[in-house]
Formats: sequence, structure tokens, C-alpha cells
Amino acid sequence: MSADPAIVIAAARAWLGTPYHDQASTIGAGCDCLGLARGVWRQIVGHEPTEIPPYGRGWGEIGQREVLAEGARQWMIQIDPLEAGPGSVVLFRMRENGIAKHVGILTGPDSFIHSYERLGVIEQPLTTAWQRRIAFAFLYPNPES
Repeated sequence: MSADPAIVIAAARAWLGTPYHDQASTIGAGCDCLGLARGVWRQIVGHEPTEIPPYGRGWGEIGQREVLAEGARQWMIQIDPLEAGPGSVVLFRMRENGIAKHVGILTGPDSFIHSYERLGVIEQPLTTAWQRRIAFAFLYPNPES
């Protein structure tokens, strides 16, 4: 069973305005896109189940392994990206042949929250350009199930 989307969205919105900081995950002080998803995990589910190893910042990274998706698959509920709705965590492939390297949380059918370099945590429209980049989608598990 998955976490209540309204609770996920409220937790994510609490991070709005948090400055961008590579590989950080501290509300109000700094986070990157993965740090935002990790912080919401801590608010919704509890303690993080694993340490996150250092990772590269390059959105255009090419490789055979979808490392971010593999990690999410271990702890979250994977769904078809076409079924992703509010409260879903989506992974974006920023380059056509690249691996998924950016994370956002859907807040509505046409909006999402993410941490973006120079802008920090923002909520913005899920434009067609963003929609077509969604490669994977996941739900936070319900901590009570």
C-alpha cells in the first residue's frame, strides 16, 4: 500500500524555497533533487533504509545501468509512468540516450516540485517538455502497511 498522496504533497511543499545544494538533504538549508525525495521519505516513511553513495551531477550521463531507478525500486513501489499522479516520484531522463538523473514529485496533473540548480526547491508546471522526459515513476510506501 502506498502513502497518502495529500501527505506526500504537503511534505514536499514544506521544502519549497530550500536552496539548491549538491548531495544535501536538509530542509531549509539545502538539497538537490534526490535530497528532496530523501527528505520527503524521512517525513513520510521514517529513517532512510540505506546510505546514499556519492553520485555525479551530470544530467547527460550515458550508461547501461539505471542506478537511480534501481535504488528506488528497492524501497519504493514502482508504477507505470503513464499512471503517475499527484504524490508520485518521477525520474526524468534529461538526455535522449542518457540515464534517468533528475527527480521530481508530482503535485497535480500538470505540476511538480523539484530542486533545480540556482533556483532551489520550486513548484512549476509539468510542461510537455518535462512530461516526455519521465522515464520511471514510484510511490512512497505507507509506513503503516
